[in-house]
Amino acid sequence: MSETPATPATPVTPSVPGTPAPFGRCAAAMITPFADDGSLDLPGARRLATHLVDRGGCDALVLSGTTGESPTTTDAEKAALVRAVVEAVGDRASVVAGVGTADTRHTVALARAAHEAGAHGLLVVTPYYSRPPQEAIVHHLRTVADATELPVMLYDIPARTGEGTGLTLDSLRRLAGHERIVAVKDCSYDLKKAGLALGSTDLAYYCGSDEVALPLLAIGAGGVVSTVANVAGPRVRGVLDAFAEGDTARAAARHLALLPLVTAMMDEVPGTVAVKALFRVAGLPGGPVRAPLLDADEELTGRLATALTDALRATP
Repeated sequence: MSETPATPATPVTPSVPGTPAPFGRCAAAMITPFADDGSLDLPGARRLATHLVDRGGCDALVLSGTTGESPTTTDAEKAALVRAVVEAVGDRASVVAGVGTADTRHTVALARAAHEAGAHGLLVVTPYYSRPPQEAIVHHLRTVADATELPVMLYDIPARTGEGTGLTLDSLRRLAGHERIVAVKDCSYDLKKAGLALGSTDLAYYCGSDEVALPLLAIGAGGVVSTVANVAGPRVRGVLDAFAEGDTARAAARHLALLPLVTAMMDEVPGTVAVKALFRVAGLPGGPVRAPLLDADEELTGRLATALTDALRATP
């Protein structure tokens, strides 16, 4: 795998509430590198973060999310990862720490630890498994936002958190009134809800599903939190740049050229598995996935590598 170098990401002022993209525009949902024995690979994390920012076109990194295997990393590992990545990228990119859990007290503790470790912002998923009603979800998210001075990106991904745990439009409007809740990572596939929220709140929207990035940009999103940006960051950023320049035809062409790669990486296995397989080919830090995930076999890795090569050649 070879990626065309991008112009180094423009330095950002991390986490500026009230802007269309308060955490930067092109955020990689960064994988968590592990050593061969399964332990946290902090030197690898530093190397990878530097690569994604300085060569990968990313001006933000989101840690310990879905792609970062957050269910299988410890609290201490999450904090250590934040410290390592902030140390590596400095003020060249925003570092957003995933802290969401199904337990409000635990989430608050993770938020405070991320703040102490130097994170620029927090990603907070709606609480899952216990299926709290919307009033309880709003209370949970406000409680976490009250726990630190960091700006918060809500994570709306009902396919993973369970039926009834997606944020309703009313809940989004209520949460937008909190001074530190400034953004949404949207994986709801609900463009109507997103559009209504964009039209009636000051929340910044980030597309968290690569396949609908351009449609969400078209109705006002400010950026992406992208799994594919791990391996094709300059191409993902190319869609954003073309759209920002008003060249919607080129933005569409670039988006469509990426869709076969998105399909290859996301439809058969979790994106984490695909990214780590491609990093093994490229010699980048990644290492194995943690159980219950399983690493890609040789045949799947070959198909992924072909899809990436085709996308890098085809993207206008």
